[in-house]
Amino acid sequence: MDFVLKEEKGFSYIEEGEGETLLLLHGLMGALSNWDEVIKEFSPNYRVIIPVLPIYDMPLLTTGVRSLSKYVHKFIKFKKLSNVILLGNSLGGHVGLIYVLAHPGYVKALVLTGSSGLYENAFGGSFPRRESIDFVREKVQYTFYDPAVATEELVQEVYQMINDRHKVIRILAMAKSAIRHNMKTELRKITMPVSLIWGRDDKITPPEVAVEFNELLPNSELHWIDKCGHAPMMERPEEFNKYLTMFLNKIKK
Repeated sequence: MDFVLKEEKGFSYIEEGEGETLLLLHGLMGALSNWDEVIKEFSPNYRVIIPVLPIYDMPLLTTGVRSLSKYVHKFIKFKKLSNVILLGNSLGGHVGLIYVLAHPGYVKALVLTGSSGLYENAFGGSFPRRESIDFVREKVQYTFYDPAVATEELVQEVYQMINDRHKVIRILAMAKSAIRHNMKTELRKITMPVSLIWGRDDKITPPEVAVEFNELLPNSELHWIDKCGHAPMMERPEEFNKYLTMFLNKIKK
């Protein structure tokens, strides 16, 4: 990744470009690099910001989706952002949903891709064979339609992560928090424009999850990407960016 990670006042983030703000939230085991193609495509015309979510830095007792939402609010206040277009993948989408319910005045529109918040097939609930690189490879490949997207570099990243006791405890705590925090009864309160961009072959938040989000969010649209799993912005970046462009054009002032 060619983008510079900035460190300020306890926050780590990438910021590229100028214009309306696109704030990107990564998933539980996702990296900032998951959004590379989005940054490249949109930073010429937008201010694209990706904060590092402090999943591994929270006290265990407060490790959860609500705490991440509070962190996002602190970051938005620190950067003096307003009228943000919030994009979230997987856990990042879930955090985005909690955030817009708590602070709707800061967000203009929401984009969800493979978002948790209703139902997800968790990474496993536990890691009984942490030492097995083949087990980890299989789990990472499960995220995508095309197993080749799970590069050896990506597999090694996840392998290192789940063999770090400090990290794995927090990953499991965060995953449990996300499963407990079902948002079905709250989604109707989100009236801002929402774009759902979903992999038709997502096995972690399957297609029926996207359909339910679309039914429950009153001002939402749903776009499918064929032969695509849980992270469309990584696996099918051109199609993802096409649908994102359509949505951004539609909500322009």
